[in-house]
Amino acid sequence: MLEKGLQFIKEVVVKPENLAVAMGSGDLPVLATPAMVAFMENAALSAVEDQLPEGNTTVGAMIQTTHLKPTALGDTVLVTATLLEVEGRKLTFSVVASDSQGKIGEGTHIRYVVDRNKFMEKLTSR
Repeated sequence: MLEKGLQFIKEVVVKPENLAVAMGSGDLPVLATPAMVAFMENAALSAVEDQLPEGNTTVGAMIQTTHLKPTALGDTVLVTATLLEVEGRKLTFSVVASDSQGKIGEGTHIRYVVDRNKFMEKLTSR
């Protein structure tokens, strides 16, 4: 049963492939916003995955974030995802990212619970 308050903290060391210059989202050797967003989505998925019925997963539908400060290669990022609301299959999370210097990003992320097989069938029937 999915209940408000479920939480997961993801710890990630910033690698060369996570940098803006490597991802093409910028030309500086700092943590890319798309990488931070992916860390946030993964933390939200991880917060609920053990509570889902067999054969189900969640898919991201919306993320609204602010990337506040740069993070250097090799720094550790902690991303906290907290389940704020459950409306049927719709899950709303608070996501916050911090590095060794403090908060670097925050936002709201919506995911939906889906049946894995039915979801993939939609892809092949398009």
